[in-house]
Amino acid sequence: MASKDLFEPITFRNGRTARNRIALAPMTNQQSHADGTLSDDELRWLALRAEGGFGIVATCAAHVTLDGQGWPGELGIYDDKLLPGLTRLAAALRERGTVSIVQIFHGGARADASVTGERPWSASEIEGDPGNPRAATREDIERVIAAFRDAAVRAHRAGFDGVQLHGAHGYLFGQFLSATGNKRDDAYGGSFENRARLLREATRAVRAAVPASFLVGVRISPEDWGQAKGLDLDENLTLAGWLAEDGIDFLGVSLWDSFASTKKRPDEHPIPLFRRALPASVPLFVAGKIWTRAEADSLLALGADGVSLARSAILNPDWPLRARDATWEPRRPPMPAAELAERGLSPRFIDYMRRWKGFVADESR
Repeated sequence: MASKDLFEPITFRNGRTARNRIALAPMTNQQSHADGTLSDDELRWLALRAEGGFGIVATCAAHVTLDGQGWPGELGIYDDKLLPGLTRLAAALRERGTVSIVQIFHGGARADASVTGERPWSASEIEGDPGNPRAATREDIERVIAAFRDAAVRAHRAGFDGVQLHGAHGYLFGQFLSATGNKRDDAYGGSFENRARLLREATRAVRAAVPASFLVGVRISPEDWGQAKGLDLDENLTLAGWLAEDGIDFLGVSLWDSFASTKKRPDEHPIPLFRRALPASVPLFVAGKIWTRAEADSLLALGADGVSLARSAILNPDWPLRARDATWEPRRPPMPAAELAERGLSPRFIDYMRRWKGFVADESR
């Protein structure tokens, strides 16, 4: 396998090129306005990472319908009225030389009824779930596929370079993929081919609605982790190949720990498996506990084509510029709130990060 340089440009299947192989991972931050419009806080957070040298910058999850919103302060892409803010953000990222991606999203059973005012829905009714989600109707399915398509068109109109459909972390697409949560007996349940149908149809609808020059990617979870349940490694390796057939330009695999072997086959690492499952023309990006340049390089050596940084990018907004020095050590948590603010985190984002034990320094002592 040819060696890859973390700092060399990467070319996607459609010919678009990013200046390096380092991406800002999509991250929940709750910084947008209540109606989903872009805030100055959200723009500053992303623009600082673009200035810091990230070759690709992804937004937080942006809901494609009002009933799909997962939490307060979530960026929206469900209506044309949001275009002014989205256009402003796309322009700011373009001016800073990064490839801009909107992560498009529906929470499914994990949509927040206290925010949406509606009963959430999923592949199936989930007994005992406090949200009391109902089973999707065919009309729900048709509507949400159209909403993902329209969101991608909106992102293109705003001037972004691409979108990523969020199929990871147990949100709507993951709920349909789940062998345990999806109990349907129609074309969207039962066999894995049927359980994958919603994600594949949405991907194909998006791909058909935007120009070939516009990037279309998908993010998936490879196995069970946290809210992602009922997932099988081999099924998701098959899914990777199917999504490539459906026209994706890149695949993101959320590993949580990029250095761990698979649960199903503890003697095998997931990166070579997914790299083999994809055509050479479709780049593979991985995320999960990547802090140092040496760690990122080791993942490229395993077969990844790029890395997506999350917590390390929060504390180190100029990670790609700094990491060119092989001796540089990134800042790690905990970090005081004042320093996080200097790095572009609003008070709301800082409060959200307090949920991660030990991330925000306890300054009460």
